[in-house]
Amino acid sequence: MTAPLDLVISGATVVNHDGEGVRDIGIRDGRIVALGQLGSAKTRDTLDARGLHILPGVIDTQVHFREPGLTHKEDLETGSRAAVAGGVTAVFEMPNTAPLTTCASTLAAKVGAARHRMLCDFAFFVGGTRENIEHIPELERLEGSAGIKVFMGSSTGDLLVDDPPSLEKIVAKLSRRASFHAEDEDRLKARMNLRVPGDPSSHPVWRDEEAALMATKRLVGYAEKHRRRVHVLHISTAEEMDFLQDHKEWASVEVTPHHLTLAAPECYEQLGTYVQMNPPVRDARHRDRIWKALADGVVDVLGSDHAPHTREEKDHAYPASHSGMTGVQTLVPIMLDHVNAGRLSLQRLVDLTSHGPQRLFGIRGKGRIAVGWDADLTVVDLKRRETIRDNWIESRVGWTPYDGKDVTGWPVGTFVRGRRVMWQGELVKSGFGEPVRFYDV
Repeated sequence: MTAPLDLVISGATVVNHDGEGVRDIGIRDGRIVALGQLGSAKTRDTLDARGLHILPGVIDTQVHFREPGLTHKEDLETGSRAAVAGGVTAVFEMPNTAPLTTCASTLAAKVGAARHRMLCDFAFFVGGTRENIEHIPELERLEGSAGIKVFMGSSTGDLLVDDPPSLEKIVAKLSRRASFHAEDEDRLKARMNLRVPGDPSSHPVWRDEEAALMATKRLVGYAEKHRRRVHVLHISTAEEMDFLQDHKEWASVEVTPHHLTLAAPECYEQLGTYVQMNPPVRDARHRDRIWKALADGVVDVLGSDHAPHTREEKDHAYPASHSGMTGVQTLVPIMLDHVNAGRLSLQRLVDLTSHGPQRLFGIRGKGRIAVGWDADLTVVDLKRRETIRDNWIESRVGWTPYDGKDVTGWPVGTFVRGRRVMWQGELVKSGFGEPVRFYDV
């Protein structure tokens, strides 16, 4: 006799690789075991989801959860609470912590700290440095490793690799797709005098489009030369998109909700240092070109670049203020609002946040709603209107640049391997997160 299902979610519109349709989802032992009309199935529990849409669990492949060493801003538990509150079921976390995540022992310590404590599943990038180049192949294949991350331009932390020979050696050593923050450090140093004290709107003048384009061209050149897969993070310029659309064979492209939503100079007038990011939010010309690249299929994935800093750190007068903002919890509602405004389809959003990450990084068992795959589900109400507020934010820093923004479309449920970790704003009290699994490991 077939064992009863653990849960049947019934009546929702399921959005998947084969389109949208009303169907039930049957879950057992953390995996999807049945799709279709399951009204007669034996099950221990049911959930009526009529009127809602179910997406494959959203995977945010760029977050900074600050643990270890910077936990006054965030830690793995609070960051994961923010993730599942916003409908995110798995995250890739960045290596610029203290100590830096650059070796097997620091990665293992992170995995140990996250396992069964984080509310979502996880993987951690290992920072590529001049010192660990020879160890890259083994670091890419450790449990919980999302692969290699390289900072070509200075940002939070001490993981800068700004000399071309070292950068090329890192690229040549890769076997998995690696992620890069692409800004040219020499140009940033030469233009520091363009920062205007007390004026964060000078941030994109200092970190200009040429600094981004120079680094991206150099990186893609190395990738093409050595036939290695590179992932260019948080593209912020029209010029980079013009270049990348003709160089997609070895390079994949990430964009962020804030570069799709905000624009200078208005955002700096309204938010000041709270919108200060690396690379910067730029004017509407760049935002419009990013949207066109998304529509043309040049963009592969969305990442939030969740990078929390305390209000005290953000309130320093520019340029002493810290660059970064919260984002993992607002990724889904901000992008659903764009869906409702007609800027992209729901299917395209699923490709950017579920299918795309799975495809690029070779994730096992996640990224689609299919029998045999993990029951990672993001449940949304496309018609629900809400106002994003600071007091909704689960991040330790407790603020969002979108405070007061009205949106249509809202995450109402988050399931991680079949467990309901958020429903209608209520979060489970304890985590059971596990490392994301990869085909190349």
